[in-house]
Amino acid sequence: MALNIGYLQSDKENNELYTPLYAVDPILKYIPKDKIIWCPFDEEWSAFYRRLKEEGYNVVRSSLKDGQDFFTYEPNKWDMIVSNPPFSSKDKVLERLYSFKKPFAILLPLNSLQGKTRFKFFTQGIQLLSFDSRISFHKPDSMDIVIKGSPFATAYFCKDLLPRDLIVEELKFYEKSLVR
Repeated sequence: MALNIGYLQSDKENNELYTPLYAVDPILKYIPKDKIIWCPFDEEWSAFYRRLKEEGYNVVRSSLKDGQDFFTYEPNKWDMIVSNPPFSSKDKVLERLYSFKKPFAILLPLNSLQGKTRFKFFTQGIQLLSFDSRISFHKPDSMDIVIKGSPFATAYFCKDLLPRDLIVEELKFYEKSLVR
């Protein structure tokens, strides 16, 4: 019998997987319409930026490709962060998020709950929006192709956003949501 060691390996070269449109929808109902949302890891074509704009939110985005590094850049005006950060930098991302003292919702692997570095942040408060199934992320070269059978579960890790600390919902996947 083969050993399941996939979760033990870190593939930092394949750190760019993109959130599908359908995975943004569950968090939308918890985001106030009167807030300015910063998507700090997003291009104009990314699912977070697209879905938030489609739903009428006031959204600002930034990305490394535009010379705006999340760890050194901050827009002039914003109220909360919603995005999918690079998983390999989650500790550094969480440190910066908590330093802002503003609400956020970021998609991370569910096993991010554990970790000595993250423990100090999560004791300051963390909320989870988790799902009944795993998200199939997009390949870097196409928003039309998903990688089926994700080896890890993901959840929205939130601060000062959800009405309860733990919410579990059905993740509704629609083929039509791959391309809008």
